[in-house]
Amino acid sequence: MTAMATSASGYGGTRNWTFLTNHGHVLLAIARNPTARLRDVADEVGVTERAAQAIVADLEAGGYLSRTRVGRRNEYTLNPAGRFRHPAEADLEVGALLALFTERPDTAVAGPTAAADRSATNDAGPTADGGRSGT
Repeated sequence: MTAMATSASGYGGTRNWTFLTNHGHVLLAIARNPTARLRDVADEVGVTERAAQAIVADLEAGGYLSRTRVGRRNEYTLNPAGRFRHPAEADLEVGALLALFTERPDTAVAGPTAAADRSATNDAGPTADGGRSGT
């Protein structure tokens, strides 16, 4: 788990805070691994397993995810069309947040196949000769 941001409080101490709530962190952890055990989700988020269970129950009751029993484990299905709960963001879907935090950068390996794929999509970018090839 990464360190949290801290800020000085008016009482001589520091406070830990993050931009996302534990509910948001649990939702993102499940989005990254829909078959994760709650123990692993709890460890990733930094909460107890019981807290993770309560958060998953909240998210399920709110329609943000559903559970399906597969053998001895749960598999979670997320609802990206669910709306944020705060009135300031109620017109936005949580799918945008999920996409922001779960998409991975393009990991294509450079080589003839990757170059052919890029040129097929008209997104070849600059060439080794500074973009002068073919002219």
